[in-house]
Amino acid sequence: MNFLNLLNAMPGAVAQGLIWGITAIGIYITFRILDIADLTVDGSLCTGGAVCIMMMLSGHNVFISMIAATFAGMLAGLVTGLFHTFMGIPAILSGILTQLALYSVNLKIMGKANQAINVDKYDLLVSLRYIKGVPFYKNTIFVVAICIVLLVLLLYWFFGTELGCALRATGCNGNMSRAQGINTNLSKVLGLMISNGLVGFSGALLSQYQGFADVNMGRGAIVIGLAAVIIGEAIFGRIFHNFGFKLIGVALGSIIYYLVLQTVIWMGVDTDLLKLLSAVVVAVFLAIPFWKDKYFKKSVVKKGGNTNA
Repeated sequence: MNFLNLLNAMPGAVAQGLIWGITAIGIYITFRILDIADLTVDGSLCTGGAVCIMMMLSGHNVFISMIAATFAGMLAGLVTGLFHTFMGIPAILSGILTQLALYSVNLKIMGKANQAINVDKYDLLVSLRYIKGVPFYKNTIFVVAICIVLLVLLLYWFFGTELGCALRATGCNGNMSRAQGINTNLSKVLGLMISNGLVGFSGALLSQYQGFADVNMGRGAIVIGLAAVIIGEAIFGRIFHNFGFKLIGVALGSIIYYLVLQTVIWMGVDTDLLKLLSAVVVAVFLAIPFWKDKYFKKSVVKKGGNTNA
């Protein structure tokens, strides 16, 4: 195993981790703030990528294409929100239904299962080719890092507004929020739209970065996003207490996830097992708080009781 190969692959892993970090921030909004496990992201990531690539192939500017991709993701979130609030379908099932429907929608958007875009013919914002040997302002890592900082600032401002506080209150205690006159259904729909809008934006960047949009590119996105959220919280939770820094911690968690993934690949682990590894990591980290409450706290109480006796 050549260590130099690992070092050469690290910038690409950081770039990919940053792009997925935007998806992770979107998942954080539903999972931590709204307390909803939203599986729409497996479909809306591809929707964002498909819309972006098809608009660019038809001659539209990259920025217009990415805005359209963001709105397409928000529309997917709106559908999930309406399934959940207007039709009374449980949140997790609403996400599954939207995700299932988006598979067909994405095929119709692209016309086939895969659409490629050539970095030499189109003016892409990010690309795998822009990792090395380009000016710093064109470097994919720099561009995506700036996007994340701007998004975090925008989200920090929004969640400080009355509407944003109502959204946070809804996820914290829905019954109390309704008692205070907050329209919790509106808050849920809005949260799902913002989350999937970010995922669609991330999909637009990811499709440019890898040079194609594929109908299966979002498969497992929820697991990757959750892994980033859990890792970010586990490592930076005690350091970052401010809401904005928590979002940055989630993005950093995504980078760490991809750096670990790259290291595992370099060590020669079968790539077919990577999804299994991701699922195990997420399961263990999600179980840690439960184990702490069930086993660690009981032993402390017992110890204290024996001491008092």
